[in-house]
Amino acid sequence: MRYAHIVGWGKHLPSRIMTNDDISKLVETSDAWIRDRTGISERRIAADHESTSTLATQAAIAALDVAGITASQIDLIIVATSTPENFFPSVACMVQDALGAEYAGAFDVSAACSGFVYALATGADAIKAGSANHVLVIGAETTSRILDWTDRNTCVLFGDGAGALVLQASDQPGGVLSQVLRADGSGGDLLYVSANGNGPKAANQKISAGTAAAPTADSHFLRMNGREVYKFATRVIDKTLREVMHRVGWTAGEIDLVVPHQANIRILESAMKSMTIPMDKCVLNLDRYGNTSAASIPIAMTEAAEAGRLLAHHKVLTIGFGGGLTWAAAAIEWGVPKVISKPQRTINRFNTSIAGFKRDARKLFRRTESRVMDTIDSTIGKPADSGSAKSSAKTGVPAEKDLAEGTSEPR
Repeated sequence: MRYAHIVGWGKHLPSRIMTNDDISKLVETSDAWIRDRTGISERRIAADHESTSTLATQAAIAALDVAGITASQIDLIIVATSTPENFFPSVACMVQDALGAEYAGAFDVSAACSGFVYALATGADAIKAGSANHVLVIGAETTSRILDWTDRNTCVLFGDGAGALVLQASDQPGGVLSQVLRADGSGGDLLYVSANGNGPKAANQKISAGTAAAPTADSHFLRMNGREVYKFATRVIDKTLREVMHRVGWTAGEIDLVVPHQANIRILESAMKSMTIPMDKCVLNLDRYGNTSAASIPIAMTEAAEAGRLLAHHKVLTIGFGGGLTWAAAAIEWGVPKVISKPQRTINRFNTSIAGFKRDARKLFRRTESRVMDTIDSTIGKPADSGSAKSSAKTGVPAEKDLAEGTSEPR
């Protein structure tokens, strides 16, 4: 039987810190008001030169370093994000290119703040099914770029960042043992971001973080019914964690650590109390980073691992919840740490550093190949003759001339 073990972890946060006092200069709020209601003191904001893919890439490099493997060993890259640079290519493809992971498939997962657990489950299942041996799972967000910085109910909550985990196949029991994925689309209007003017209260204008400009009728910002989302989260966390524990035969008293989505301190306190799990077993960092959406769980897990809070055979629960509405939980048995030699780390870092040269070489090869194929296929670019037009009429297949004129209907 194959198991999916977590063998690498890493994070990357923007250097810019926005405190509660900084936000109070933009909207009517205060440090005390934000701390009391959310537990957040500050958050990180991406610089102009940073993007979701650049944050994701740096977190991935750190995770590969811990795992002691090279990008060329990765079979699959999955990025959970709600803030991609483009509709396509995916953030995962951009990370694949930046890393030089030449043998990896790549795609994004969109499940808002639950996205990382969805991605983790997908990666683990790929390993268990035998279709991958190494999977890079990333959560990355630049949520600051879809915030309305005049809306006190949302702009105080979110921050930017990225976290990554490396999953590796093993015949040793442990790793990602079970997961529960759930959704309720009827609550989609409680937490959403419209796209291309097609959604409720749609918008398509962005503002820079820290710019207190009034939203226009066609702006697209994150919108949330905070009261209803709070009720939803406190309701599903307890139920879902109990369900995933039941699947692996664990009890609350056996849990060593809970790594939850970092949304709101009140939500987490309520959930841990309901589960009868002490708060000191709950990983918290939202005071420093705020809600980093799909990135919050891998960032928190990385910090827990770096602090020595995750030890061999520890029983770990993780849960995410957010827009969709979606929620998801996983049960993880932490593995035995690998010892990576310094020479191996140096070799891996060198291979990562030359990814840019590999990318340029691939582009050059693709251009050269295209020119060679153009030369070999002498029919390319020639106008269709009357014979081809007749053939079109007989078969229903449009001739070159038809395609060039935009006519594809058979005549």
